[in-house]
Amino acid sequence: MLPSHLNGHSPLARRRPRLSAASPPATGDSDAAAAAADAPLAEHDRIYFQSYSHIGIHEAMIKDRVRTDAYRSAIMHHQKFIEGKVVMDVGCGTGILSVFCARAGAKCVYAVEASEMATQAREIVKANNLDDKVVVVHGRVEDVEVEDKVDVIISEWMGYMLLYESMLPSVLFARDKWLKPGGLILPSHATLFMAPITNSERYEGSVDFWSDVYGINMSALVPLAKKFTSEEPSIEIIGGENVLSWPFVVKHIDCYTFKAEELKSITTKYKVSSMMLAPIHGFGLWFEVEFNGPSNPTDKSPSDLNPLDVIRTKRRRGSEDPVVLSTAPEDEPTHWHQTILYFPDPIEVKQDQIIEGSVKVSQSEENPRFLNIQLDCTM
Repeated sequence: MLPSHLNGHSPLARRRPRLSAASPPATGDSDAAAAAADAPLAEHDRIYFQSYSHIGIHEAMIKDRVRTDAYRSAIMHHQKFIEGKVVMDVGCGTGILSVFCARAGAKCVYAVEASEMATQAREIVKANNLDDKVVVVHGRVEDVEVEDKVDVIISEWMGYMLLYESMLPSVLFARDKWLKPGGLILPSHATLFMAPITNSERYEGSVDFWSDVYGINMSALVPLAKKFTSEEPSIEIIGGENVLSWPFVVKHIDCYTFKAEELKSITTKYKVSSMMLAPIHGFGLWFEVEFNGPSNPTDKSPSDLNPLDVIRTKRRRGSEDPVVLSTAPEDEPTHWHQTILYFPDPIEVKQDQIIEGSVKVSQSEENPRFLNIQLDCTM
């Protein structure tokens, strides 16, 4: 059993906004706006939202061309559905996705943002002559009020290993309260993948390094280095060559039907076969999201498919297929990188050796935006 925790001291502090008593929404009921601004916040939410007032976070996200181009392509892919319709952008940040939707012909875009960045988003909208279409609403989506039901919900809610930050419940809240029947959600589906990985260079650089430092024996630090390496997930980039087996699906999410309660605890059993003779240094997690319409009840979800079929399907996509944003090791890197759960010590495996066990991902009781991960593995 190899427990790991995503917590406030890990390098997973990337994203999302802060609520404060800044300016009210540009339009709409002033009492509702004041209520949204004054709504009490848990301390973990206050800190979370405050982090999204920092421009550096938005710079990193927008400069991620894989991410930003995928959203822009998805909006244009669904332009016929967006044109003349009402859109809600949940956690709009700088408002870039709201601007994309307005330029795609949306009649009205409610750009909901809980951080101080709402002030700059409003200025950006005005500078692009879209203040007649885009209404920046300052507050949490759970607290604000808007005038209309919406035809489309768009949000960039994904955190490291998909679920870190737990912003998805806000999107689901908006879906249940504001989305019209038959409405569009972008992204529509998300899948979290996991696979054993090998990474001798990284392990040697973090652990074996201490055995000989400038000719000084510092091996007393090796146990501490192993403890540190395996206690917290590492956010880093690996390549397809580091992955030892076909990935398995930890969780598939259909944003049209998924319930927030399902995020409290996710447990998946796995059984994979090593594709080579190599040391296993841990497991890697990554995700992909798809920008599609509501699921056909007869469609299979990725959890029902062989991962090889999922990957082959992705590789065969044509111009008419839904846009997919992937953070897989074999794809172009994104600012999400991959999330790695390292073992204290590597384990040698042979080609075709079976690796099996279970993984449990649950929300922290102290802070539901953080995750606890429990990994069981036998070989």
